[in-house]
Amino acid sequence: MSSALQETFSPRSLPNAFTATRLALVPVLLLLAAADNPNAFVAVLAVAFATDGIDGWLARRFKLESALGAKLDSRADMALWLSLPIATWLLRPEFVHAEAATIGLLLASLVLPLVAGVAKFRRVPSYHTWLAKGTAAVLAGAMLSIYLDGPLWPFRLATVLAVLSAIEEVVITALLPEWRADVRSWRAAQRIRARGQAS
Repeated sequence: MSSALQETFSPRSLPNAFTATRLALVPVLLLLAAADNPNAFVAVLAVAFATDGIDGWLARRFKLESALGAKLDSRADMALWLSLPIATWLLRPEFVHAEAATIGLLLASLVLPLVAGVAKFRRVPSYHTWLAKGTAAVLAGAMLSIYLDGPLWPFRLATVLAVLSAIEEVVITALLPEWRADVRSWRAAQRIRARGQAS
């Protein structure tokens, strides 16, 4: 077996395979939403959310973290989260009308850190902060609740957390002297900056 094939099918590639699956499910979700098939949509969305937890856990557990994996994870997350407003508009238009301001705030909190990172580093940030991970978990539950006609308060809580996470990521971008992946908090960015100034 060639080295390229060995790498493709090696355990090292497993976290990235889950991440790539999440990315590949985005058009499937949009097609299911356009076809007005909420049950299948929710099932596929649950799988997509599950891959987001599995890929990171595998990478950390087996020390398979890499710059490529972090970049792919960020792109898959961005594609998934940016597709959900379209899907929600198609499946739950009444929710979109009622929560338009909250949805706008949530979208701004997703886009602002990207803009700040690209403006400073010419690269999409890939920090994977603890706050962002917690926010993603709450938001995942909130979105499933919306599609299953559950309560709205988890979505509003997730939006507050997303705003706080966006602020933290912008602060991290401001603190870092150069682009880095997997910066878990603004305090970690502070330490990185202090080490750079001390050297």
